[in-house]
Amino acid sequence: MKIKKNKKIENLLKRLVKSQFREFPKRGYAESIGVPIEQGVYIIYDYESAVVHVGRTQRGNKGLRQRLNNHLLGQSSFVKRYLKGKGNKLRGSYRFKYLVISDSRERALVEALAIGKLCPSHLGLGDRVWRR
Repeated sequence: MKIKKNKKIENLLKRLVKSQFREFPKRGYAESIGVPIEQGVYIIYDYESAVVHVGRTQRGNKGLRQRLNNHLLGQSSFVKRYLKGKGNKLRGSYRFKYLVISDSRERALVEALAIGKLCPSHLGLGDRVWRR
């Protein structure tokens, strides 16, 4: 039973990594590029396609759309610490991928596995900023 669940989480991560790159909107917000309001996990890549952040939605009635908008508006530890509060830096230079995952436990496990396997530059630990 446990092996089946582990495989499911691994398969969800594979789907996330294989999903298409999305550009942050040049202006406006995530709804302008069709980001859904469902809950999920996302990966943010820099201009060199290095993984800089892995995140998940936990609350919020607008799910992925709301979380990505939070980044654009500088309302996340990732933007505050890693991008020095400048959410606009995401526009044009950074890309992201996402996967809708409705189950909160599965979201947490996919996020944790993605962090462990992809080693993002920003971990949101509340201490110093890690850079490659």
